[in-house]
Amino acid sequence: MNLDDLISEYGDLEGRLADPAVHADQALARKLGKRYAELRPIVETYRELGSTEDDLSAALELASEDEAFAAEATVLEKRKGDLEERLRHLLVPRDPSDDKDVILEVKAGEGGEESALFAGDLLRMYLRYAERIGWKTEIIDSHPSDLGGYKDVTVAVKAKASQEEGVWTRLKFEGGVHRVQRVPATESQGRIHTSAVGVLVTPEAEEVDVQIDPNDLRIDVYRSSGPGGQSVNTTDSAVRITHEPTGVVVSCQNEKSQLQNKEQALRILRSRLLAMAQEEAEAAASAERKSQVRTVDRSERVRTYNYPENRISDHRVGYKAYNLDQVLDGDLQNVTQALVDADMERRLTEAQQSEAQQPS
Repeated sequence: MNLDDLISEYGDLEGRLADPAVHADQALARKLGKRYAELRPIVETYRELGSTEDDLSAALELASEDEAFAAEATVLEKRKGDLEERLRHLLVPRDPSDDKDVILEVKAGEGGEESALFAGDLLRMYLRYAERIGWKTEIIDSHPSDLGGYKDVTVAVKAKASQEEGVWTRLKFEGGVHRVQRVPATESQGRIHTSAVGVLVTPEAEEVDVQIDPNDLRIDVYRSSGPGGQSVNTTDSAVRITHEPTGVVVSCQNEKSQLQNKEQALRILRSRLLAMAQEEAEAAASAERKSQVRTVDRSERVRTYNYPENRISDHRVGYKAYNLDQVLDGDLQNVTQALVDADMERRLTEAQQSEAQQPS
């Protein structure tokens, strides 16, 4: 869709949203309002660019007669360039899930108890980062380890309604293998060990996003357990759901009732199935590009946390900083911004290549 089409669509949406009949259907009103909000910065930037071009043209005509207009023309030239660049960024195709909340799972991997302890450190990092930004968090399911870490933990992260940017925009690049290099609490001789923790991030799916046939589900119930395997519940309230067509298995035991655990497990299942569908569609549409572009590949080892050097390194974009203590306390903004910027550059390059291949 070209710029003229987007401006026309924006005008049409403006008219429809002014119709009281549209707001009688709340789902439709939300859908139209969401699209209207997406298009507004594009249209506003386009209009500001047009006004700036008019002012620049007038200033250039008068520049030879008055030095003040020549100086103004220089300022307007810069503003015009900035607006053109901003419009170019705004017109790059967006990730369709960028406005979504996320389900984030942290799982201990290589390294045994030390890996579980670092999984707990990563969880605290994400919770503190969310607090800094103003996101809401909710631990959906967790399996603590004996020493206070986590074998695995699942948390929902939600943006506030007033926030323009969705959680997925920032956290989607956190998925992958996170490696830690430090002296474990269990190490008596002071040797540095390397452990790994897996992070899985999926956009949280609404029921309308993913249709699940109840006949495709196998639901097992069992007794919840805590660290060391001791029983923490005397009823079979924990739930394990297997989606038989895909083989995806999710479980939840944090809630007190079987019904609540089932709802939370379905919530995780919907998000995983949505992520699978999106990945399959992307792979089918752009297998060649995906194999070549590796800056934001979420499946590989993505980051190293080196405690002795207080260093954090993101291997996908070459980001390196020596403020690991601050990052683990939730100061993750510079790391995520480096990944967002790299992804935007990739999208801009692809958009330019696509334009160059269009017949003139």
